[in-house]
Amino acid sequence: MKFLDLAKVYIRSGGGGAGAVSFRREKYIEFGGPDGGDGGRGGDVVAEAVEGLNTLIDFRYQQHFFAKNGQHGMGRQRTGAGGDDIVLRVPVGTEILEEDQETVIADLTEVGQRVVLAKGGNGGFGNLHFKSSTNRAPRNANPGQEGVERTIWLRLKLIADSGLVGLPNAGKSTFLAATSNARPKIADYPFTTLHPNLGVVGVDGREFVMADIPGLIEGASEGRGIGDRFLGHIERCAVLLHLVDATAEDVVADAQTVLTELAAYSPVLMEKPRVTVLNKIDAVDEEMLAEKRDALADALGTEIMTMSGATGKGVQEVLRALWTRIAPSRAVEQKEDGPWRP
Repeated sequence: MKFLDLAKVYIRSGGGGAGAVSFRREKYIEFGGPDGGDGGRGGDVVAEAVEGLNTLIDFRYQQHFFAKNGQHGMGRQRTGAGGDDIVLRVPVGTEILEEDQETVIADLTEVGQRVVLAKGGNGGFGNLHFKSSTNRAPRNANPGQEGVERTIWLRLKLIADSGLVGLPNAGKSTFLAATSNARPKIADYPFTTLHPNLGVVGVDGREFVMADIPGLIEGASEGRGIGDRFLGHIERCAVLLHLVDATAEDVVADAQTVLTELAAYSPVLMEKPRVTVLNKIDAVDEEMLAEKRDALADALGTEIMTMSGATGKGVQEVLRALWTRIAPSRAVEQKEDGPWRP
């Protein structure tokens, strides 16, 4: 399945049906009076978050969504039928934006959430509605209200507990494949990951979702490489896992490059808890590893963990460190559903 996280959509709600001008004509009834019914209401355009979707690819092949118009009113006091709604089925985590791509209309973060994007027009009143003691035979009716037409953007931000960041070939995909059932592409050249991947990771009987995004390079915020457009997928994460290649000549420069791009994208990402790990320690001797670890710890002012995604050494310790930062957010989410148990 192809991955698409941004789509432009044109929507239009249904127009209301016109009211009817009609008079009751029956034998033996001399003054039947007006009996024109009201027009039916137009259909709404609704967005709904559903299970089983993790891409907006369907909206590449269909961009126009028009709800049905309401039917006109009829004689014998018959109201026109309402127009059918049209529902946009989107993945959980989809943001709906105005045409300017900045104003957020809705953020669908739970299965079953619905939002009306364009309300259908009301049906017009038939001439029966205008009957009064002084106007016994009205010959006027209202036209139906027109539908709403607008252009919106759908932007998907994957729902994950932790996010993987780092330079290309830092070992992110290898780590995700080693700790989950996800099978991202793995190769010995940069940018093997071209779109985000999700995997369910387990540690000590607990599970959480991890997102792997394409690697960042210097100047990604200015469009170099794949750019930073996929960073939106880790904005919802409770913790970031920053992988640094231990075989690199300057691990400090590599780490600072990634942090610079995160800061350029959004201050929110810089405020998130981070676990910084030197990866690929199986390819570095212990003396060199100790030097690089100390240099990186001094530069970032934080504890540096070590692991090898290929051999599994240190992986469980890293997963436990991630869980300790995810657990508080899980506790907050489950307060309404009952007591949380670690």
